[in-house]
Amino acid sequence: MLAGVKLALWAMTGLLAVMTVFFNVYIFLMSLWNYRQKRKWSPSETIIVALSLADVAHQLVCYFWMTMDEIDGKCRIDHMPYTIMLLLVYSLKFTIMWDTSFLTFYYSTKLVNTPNHCYTHIQATILRHVTLAVVLIPLCGLGTCMPMLTVFHPDNHTAVNKDCGILLPDNSPAQVYEAVYLLLSDVLPGVLMMKCCISISVHLAIHLRHMKASTNGAHRPKLGSQMRVIQMALSLVAVFVVFLVVDLYVQYQIAVNHENIIVLTFFFTSIYTAVTALVLIYGKKTFWKAMIRDFNACLDEYPCLSCLKVPEQKAKPRTPATVRK
Repeated sequence: MLAGVKLALWAMTGLLAVMTVFFNVYIFLMSLWNYRQKRKWSPSETIIVALSLADVAHQLVCYFWMTMDEIDGKCRIDHMPYTIMLLLVYSLKFTIMWDTSFLTFYYSTKLVNTPNHCYTHIQATILRHVTLAVVLIPLCGLGTCMPMLTVFHPDNHTAVNKDCGILLPDNSPAQVYEAVYLLLSDVLPGVLMMKCCISISVHLAIHLRHMKASTNGAHRPKLGSQMRVIQMALSLVAVFVVFLVVDLYVQYQIAVNHENIIVLTFFFTSIYTAVTALVLIYGKKTFWKAMIRDFNACLDEYPCLSCLKVPEQKAKPRTPATVRK
């Protein structure tokens, strides 16, 4: 990859890193504020907090690796620090994917009622141990990535415009492990999210049909707070699917064609974490309203930017004036 392209990706990833850290820290602080008021977290808040912490940690390690790669252009630093950082990046990516799918799974269990009692019992068992699950997910991610230290070859290039200390699968066992890792970290959570997406979509279609039938088509059916959660869950799935396609393509180019485009992986993951955090804030109505209120309060300090203010509530429909006879 050309030095100019790498520098541009480093700069754009920096902007995305600021957005990712800001949105996820905002989620974390708002969740702590809610915890101080209620003295407990709901299962969804527990998963969202774990996801936001994983997003921030992934972004910081990822951008630190890219910064070191830019500064150490000729790879004079030993490959081990780069290798450890890449191990953490892949482990945190595993955590982010499974936390996102776990959150979608949680919302699907709350929105969709299944007649299968065995499946319902499994769902209830999982949801009773949400805290244990969000602790085990990063541990599983670290355990899944540890074999990279032995089966992958640290490729510490000293030529110009090469990435330092990247891990390449240069033999058959390493390529088999690469396929297993992508299956566990990308494909399986993607399958789970697609299953949840289909369940939620079917639930939405049935619910809207029943509501339309009950009102005889006279009024537009409304779902209230459920609609916001459905929009958030389906948006998470849509963003994940787009990221999955891009990530699998980039990983294929790295593993099979040995192209040094790992910075593309970091760039697209940064886009994914930033967009996901924004979707999560939108899904929590209290977070969204508080962020808009804070944003508008900041703009109040600069009157020239008042045109950027976001309406805090929908405009009420005007009622036609009654004419007295």
